[in-house]
Amino acid sequence: MAKFTLGTLEKRLLARAKASAAESYTRALLDKGVAHCAKKLNEEAFETGAAALHERKNRLVSESADLLYHLFVLWQARGVTLAQVETELERRTRQSGHAEKAARRKK
Repeated sequence: MAKFTLGTLEKRLLARAKASAAESYTRALLDKGVAHCAKKLNEEAFETGAAALHERKNRLVSESADLLYHLFVLWQARGVTLAQVETELERRTRQSGHAEKAARRKK
């Protein structure tokens, strides 16, 4: 069995988006629009932060998986790909985090 990657997640979500909303939670989320997908992402981000502060490590891992799933759904709703985000991360890692952050403030 191949190792599961973020690319695997993206491919799976793209496939599930082609199913009906009755069969696919991903399709149901997408059908509700970007605002709903963003709201779900915010909820999962809060739950992930709360788990980091107050719960066991396995709960943080579980909430992190939920957060990544909802982030990918939101990307799909907005037409953003993992490759685009990876390209941006690669660009940013060419300099120190402090320098990169300072450069963003000037834009």
